[in-house]
Amino acid sequence: MKRPGFTFRPNLKKQEHRRAWETLQSVPEGEKGDFLVRAILALEQNRDWENTLRRVIREELKTVSFQTVPQQEEQIPKEMMSFLSSLTGEE
Repeated sequence: MKRPGFTFRPNLKKQEHRRAWETLQSVPEGEKGDFLVRAILALEQNRDWENTLRRVIREELKTVSFQTVPQQEEQIPKEMMSFLSSLTGEE
């Protein structure tokens, strides 16, 4: 069976492409193919984990009931108002 070929031509004007190229250059010769295989499979696995996590969170949120609690209006103590009035000369 003939091995399929693949050519990687990064666009070095794009930051992600530059980073990918720099990372690939740090991989020893003869290991780049295995490195790319692991990177592709890791990305696929991460997407699967993310989708699973989203599904689980959605399912759990269906069983949770949320209540809004009315926020109590804060009242300024009379002593503080008197103090502020004394500073402004109002009594």
